Amino acid sequence: METVVSGIRSTGKLHLGNYYGAVQNFVKMQHEYNCYFFIADYHSLTTHPTPDDLHGNVKQVLIEYLAAGIDPEKATIYVQSDVPQIAELYLFLNMNAYMGELERSTSFKDKVRSQPDNVNAGLLTYPVLMAADILIHKATKVPVGKDQEQHLEMARTFGNRFNRLYNTEYFPESFAFSFSDKLVKVPGLDGKGKMGKSEGEANAVYLSDSVEVIRKKVMRAVSDSGPTEENQPKPEPIQNLFDLMKIVSSTDTYTHFDELYNKCQIRYGDFKKQLAEDMIIATEPVREKINAIAADTEYLSKVAKIGAEKARESASKTIREVREIIGFRSF
Repeated sequence: METVVSGIRSTGKLHLGNYYGAVQNFVKMQHEYNCYFFIADYHSLTTHPTPDDLHGNVKQVLIEYLAAGIDPEKATIYVQSDVPQIAELYLFLNMNAYMGELERSTSFKDKVRSQPDNVNAGLLTYPVLMAADILIHKATKVPVGKDQEQHLEMARTFGNRFNRLYNTEYFPESFAFSFSDKLVKVPGLDGKGKMGKSEGEANAVYLSDSVEVIRKKVMRAVSDSGPTEENQPKPEPIQNLFDLMKIVSSTDTYTHFDELYNKCQIRYGDFKKQLAEDMIIATEPVREKINAIAADTEYLSKVAKIGAEKARESASKTIREVREIIGFRSF
């Protein structure tokens, strides 16, 4: 069975965009692949070296991914910092990573521009740590977005370089992977594009949002003064709201409001009220699970412990073999 590795941001709550996109992909993958899903708390320090509540953030992410469908009996879900072997492999790979190639990384150059007062060594070697995350389990498939493809290419470079330097075929090549060709694109509420935390709290509906918060966010979503001609094309903010309705509402509901729009009879207040109620219904099962898991500290602790043990078992084997290949021996 092929191995899949994917990182999960240790900051930020799950929103509908995550849930209907990457998370649903993870839930499907875990039944067909040997999956390692890790919460990337080491990575978060490259941009937030002094987090306010690192443990609290990690805990909330773990709760929400479990509630969203990750099954710890089918997949290995763990916290990155619970597996010290990752840091050791990161060290070994850094010895054969070159300054020039790291400085040419597109994401590094972007970060230098966006955070000029925090250009740290961890930021520079971020691709090496990502490579260690992948290579520690000898993964061949990595679900990544377009913004991470260069990092994945660098992971292949570091793995192949290790093989070449030590005359071995130890590390396999890993490639970008999408389990589904039909990823759902979830637009935001600000009328400008996809849903995401980086666009601001008001742009996203989070799975942990209360019923009252969801209603307020949807009612404040960007719209316009309404259509002036029958069957006219919908501008982006309105199309975004209809796309959201297509995801969470019934076909009949969508068709009803689409016809009202095409006849210039739509009332956005009624439309948004319906959209909000359908969102509440769609997210209710996950919201209930989030609350239940958050209250069950014993279960949460057990999941984290088992995930760490399973990840360390795989990682320990890799480190032991890597040390032998390099030439480390005990006296």
